[in-house]
Amino acid sequence: MKGWRNHTIFYCLIAMMISLFTSRVALTASIILFTLLCFFHSDIKGHIKNFFSSPLLWSISLLFLLPLISGLWSEDKNEWLNTVRIKLPLLVLPLAFASPFSLSQKQWQGLLFVFILLVTAGTIRSMFHYIPNMDAVNEGYLQAKTMITPLENDHVRFSWLVTIAILFAGLLWKQRRAEKNISWLLILVIVWLIIFLHILAARTGLLCFYIILLSAVLWVISKKIKPVYGAGLLVLLVALPVAAWFILPTFRNKIRYFRYDFEYVKDAHYLPGGNDATRVISLKAGWNIMKDNAAKGTGFGDISSETGKWYQVYYPRMQQQERILPSSEWLIYGAGSGIPGLLIFTFVLLTPFFIRIKNKELWWLLNGLVASGFLFDIGLEVQFGVFIYPFIVLLSWKAVTYFDRNEYIPQRH
Repeated sequence: MKGWRNHTIFYCLIAMMISLFTSRVALTASIILFTLLCFFHSDIKGHIKNFFSSPLLWSISLLFLLPLISGLWSEDKNEWLNTVRIKLPLLVLPLAFASPFSLSQKQWQGLLFVFILLVTAGTIRSMFHYIPNMDAVNEGYLQAKTMITPLENDHVRFSWLVTIAILFAGLLWKQRRAEKNISWLLILVIVWLIIFLHILAARTGLLCFYIILLSAVLWVISKKIKPVYGAGLLVLLVALPVAAWFILPTFRNKIRYFRYDFEYVKDAHYLPGGNDATRVISLKAGWNIMKDNAAKGTGFGDISSETGKWYQVYYPRMQQQERILPSSEWLIYGAGSGIPGLLIFTFVLLTPFFIRIKNKELWWLLNGLVASGFLFDIGLEVQFGVFIYPFIVLLSWKAVTYFDRNEYIPQRH
């Protein structure tokens, strides 16, 4: 029974990955099935005990409980219920991953390969849309538009997934570099994903990628590895954006638009259709709403309405569709739950750095990318983001815990 359950959970994990790129309905169904399978065993008491004894698990669930509790003072109950519904995976997935299921070394590596394959296929799909419409898409980058991407054109979340795929491919390369065919294939995939990131030119993905590259430089220096490797990585750190500027029109146009928009950004002036200026104004809105409701926040059901009221007072000329929520998950939790919410959100994102893990570097880097991604993004307010964050972090936690207990053993062929 246990072996059957572990195998079924393995395929369910793959189903969730595939559903992320194909169907919202299938994603919801696969999450439900995965959760049911994780609870399909006799030691429920030990399962719940494992949840409460694992700070990573119960801390992530706080990101669901804060919006839930804020319903006590949220006036807009419909908006509050919708927020709670969207954030449900932040409770369900930690409870599911507390299950004592175990996968084999081959299965863990298989999950990494599937994830990398899906992301790579998604980048190729984007290029099939981009190449026939290259001139129009390039021109669109001068107007804060981007190319078509998976996740229903959610280029922010997809660019973040591309950086995680680069990180996972690097891990697999390190484990299997003795296998020449697989090693070279992984290197080619990494190179392509880096190129694609610069073609897409989504700042979240690029920021996270350069964090990875800078971390690699610091790691090489700290480990006193051959100086030529560190020098090569430093050259890449400088040469990649320079080369992208001269070679890739999307990257170049993105920079040009940013420079134009920055004139409005630096003074938080309203620019109709402006992307960055609107985001900076939204951050200003979130900060002021949090200050005005410091003790307990507005309640998650009222963040949207309170933000709208602030815009009406300070930026009455702003078009309705540009009156966005505060563009930082920190400020969302601060606005919804006050200073306590801001502090708890910070605590949750810091918790992974205090978990005892042998090979800390990749784990810390992964969670550093999570934290940096939330600085100027509200991924936990949309279905894709609210699944991606706990799924990637908890799946990685299960994997690194496994590899801590079982050192990697090359497969025989």
